[in-house]
Amino acid sequence: MERTYNKLVRDNIPDIIISKKETPVTRTLNDEEYKKALEDKLFEEYEEVISACGSERCEELADMIEVIRSLAGLENRTLEDIIRLADEKRAERGGFENRIFLEKVIGQ
Repeated sequence: MERTYNKLVRDNIPDIIISKKETPVTRTLNDEEYKKALEDKLFEEYEEVISACGSERCEELADMIEVIRSLAGLENRTLEDIIRLADEKRAERGGFENRIFLEKVIGQ
């Protein structure tokens, strides 16, 4: 039975498919295709995070972090660099723990 995916997958997925006695058909993306595929994958993972709960949500968040790690690499940065930037923004602007929902701002 043939199944079509047409999406970016983790590096070990072809070997996992082979171990199940199936044949993966793959190709290596160029830089532009890779960037677009990562952006599509980020959106895919976002949708999975939103629909998941409990430990499944944590698994999906881990997948999202792996995509972020790869996107950071395209910018010659590491996940640690991104976390450092997030920490700096948190120190300056705060996090989301207080659950503040801004309804509007009334000007002078």
